[in-house]
Amino acid sequence: MQGEETRRAIAAQPDWLSQVPAGKRFPDGARILFTGCGTSLHAAMTGGEAVQALELVLRPERDADLLVLVSHEGETPLTLAAAQAWRGPRWLVTGKADGPIAELCDEVVVCTPEIEESWCHTASYTCAVTAISALLGEDVAWLPAAVEAALAAPLPEVGEQERFVVAGAGRELATAHEAVLKLREGAWVAAEAYETEQLLHGYLAAVDESVRAFILEGEGLAAERAGAAAAALRELGCDVTLVATRHPVVDIVLFQRLTVELAESRGREPDRIRRHDPRWAAAAKAAKADNAA
Repeated sequence: MQGEETRRAIAAQPDWLSQVPAGKRFPDGARILFTGCGTSLHAAMTGGEAVQALELVLRPERDADLLVLVSHEGETPLTLAAAQAWRGPRWLVTGKADGPIAELCDEVVVCTPEIEESWCHTASYTCAVTAISALLGEDVAWLPAAVEAALAAPLPEVGEQERFVVAGAGRELATAHEAVLKLREGAWVAAEAYETEQLLHGYLAAVDESVRAFILEGEGLAAERAGAAAAALRELGCDVTLVATRHPVVDIVLFQRLTVELAESRGREPDRIRRHDPRWAAAAKAAKADNAA
């Protein structure tokens, strides 16, 4: 079966989430800035004000009291550089208690029982988001059962489209970005993430009936604009799903499952995010070489 490790991690989420530590809190009144790269950045975005690690290195002077770094293996090079550039207190949300980033941090929150084997990270993402929610004082006890239900829910149908759009606003924007990353790295489809209102301001010009669209509903005004976006996309002939939302940890499960199902149906392997192919392995190696230079 394609994506064995990714599937294992997706299925393990209720168990892993039940083990996320929930007793610690961020300091009262602290202005918190979150950072990370890739999936970890998307987890960071669910906490509030967040910046990509490279951008923080480029401009480390920020109006914040505490930097929270998210890195599953605790050694992401640009996240480490961000930690080194920051001159205030640092906390780390990670899957490992030790490592180069942990050595620089005042607090280390280990949120997973093991390091995820699949490079198409799923359980490590939802555990990091859960840990951040708990640190912010949210009740997270209900999340394992909610994710278990999401794992059993019917999946929306998808045709032969190779281009996908996912849009969301507020906290749902992080889910949109993470959903698109899963689809790209796991199923190798061309997927694009948009803030809901931005999608309606010009981007529609390059959208047509070949696009499969998912709009994350949100609440209040976000839900109103999500409905408007869905209506506009349907006018263009898109197959659109308006996705009811509850929490980033629960909402992402649909896209995790969709990724592995698409990968299997199209003969694609998500576990190594295409780096088992020499071309993509060489591209990743070249990026590391350029970074080292």
